[in-house]
Amino acid sequence: MSAQSPVTGDGHRAEQLRELDRRHVWHPYAALPPAMAPFLVDSAAGVRLRLADGRELVDGMSSWWAAVHGYRHPVLDAAVTDQLGRMAHVMFGGLTHEPAVRLAQTLVEITPPGLEHVFLCDSGSVSVEVAIKMGLQYQLGRGRPGRRKLATWRGGYHGDTFHPMSVCDPEGGMHHLWRGVLPAQVFVSAPPGDFASAPDERYLAELVDAVARHADEIAAVIVEPVVQGTGGMRFHHPAYLRALREATAAHDVLLIFDEIATGFGRTGAFFAAEHAGVTPDVLCLGKALTGGYLTLAAALCTPEVAAGISAGGVLAHGPTFMGNPLACAVANASIGLLRAAAPAAGAGPVAAGSDQPAAAGAVPAWQVAVRRIEAGLRGGLAPVATLPGVRDVRVLGAIGVVQLDRPVDLAAATAAAVDAGVWLRPFRDLIYTMPPYPADDDDVARIARAMAAAAVAVPR
Repeated sequence: MSAQSPVTGDGHRAEQLRELDRRHVWHPYAALPPAMAPFLVDSAAGVRLRLADGRELVDGMSSWWAAVHGYRHPVLDAAVTDQLGRMAHVMFGGLTHEPAVRLAQTLVEITPPGLEHVFLCDSGSVSVEVAIKMGLQYQLGRGRPGRRKLATWRGGYHGDTFHPMSVCDPEGGMHHLWRGVLPAQVFVSAPPGDFASAPDERYLAELVDAVARHADEIAAVIVEPVVQGTGGMRFHHPAYLRALREATAAHDVLLIFDEIATGFGRTGAFFAAEHAGVTPDVLCLGKALTGGYLTLAAALCTPEVAAGISAGGVLAHGPTFMGNPLACAVANASIGLLRAAAPAAGAGPVAAGSDQPAAAGAVPAWQVAVRRIEAGLRGGLAPVATLPGVRDVRVLGAIGVVQLDRPVDLAAATAAAVDAGVWLRPFRDLIYTMPPYPADDDDVARIARAMAAAAVAVPR
């Protein structure tokens, strides 16, 4: 049996792989050996993961929010295969290639107006690193070397590398271990309320005041627009983003939006910034950029930011795999699928067809998919709000969250979801889902039932 063959049905080989994994593989956010053994995936297709023991699970996580088209999508498979026949990689220093150029052009077209320059990165955390460097170098180029700090609000999460960790929540976040090592940044309280509630006037004033008071020491403000992801899966009113835009512009402080989790339709707008109708100075993208096929991210900026940086020299960053042709090619195909018109009724799942752009006035595929998922999650999760121990249930776009009044027992909650035929990855006090867009009504209903089962399984 070759190393490439499936493990389904081969119990001995599956057990051997599990043992090798236990001995040698360090999984994310885990000790060695891990407290909970990982499930062995044999294959994936559509919105389902097939385990080595033959069970199939609806993927309620989109592989950490990236696989928005599901798995083995024919258009994305073809994009990778075609590009592989041309070149898998070439250095980006001093060279360029069509997939990267086309991707940059497309990102400029689809992101909020005014973002005209694209720096391609390896991962989401790296795009935040680059955005922070942009802010710092911009202020240096403007002759303000004292502006070396960043400002943000509590409850945020921006990645696991060092400078992004410094702007994650310093108390409740996963990076509190590094207090005293990370640079000290400026924090205001977390945004109150939710997406639909009226904005808090006192909090709006707090944001404006914080930027004004710290303007001489901060280079940029960085926030996740509308949805705070790994920091707590909280939603907030877009008015807070507009207040930040006005305040930062008044003091020539850059505004950075981290849309690594929210970009490409997840919140019900193609980019969360659109809910507020504002353009940041720098925009970070990742995760769904390639449809979950390959790691790729981007940091976009305005001409003013680029000019400020270039006045003082070069942008001091250059990843080895920057602009990888395979990743850029599949990103172009993924964005094409999202922009394509939704198929006619009865024509099959959304985003399952070609990557031809939708005609003017046509409803794009992503929008139909996200609206359908949102409706399904609202209906399916409504009864969960009445379960004992459930503090809150909230839905926005293709995001559903069940918040408990106690920490999640990861093993118990995961086992309950798997028994219900769904893959979920709860954390802290949260059981949540971000399904792939082709998930149909039955898939979404199953996800909601699994979330309920997971909530019930957590001991009180």
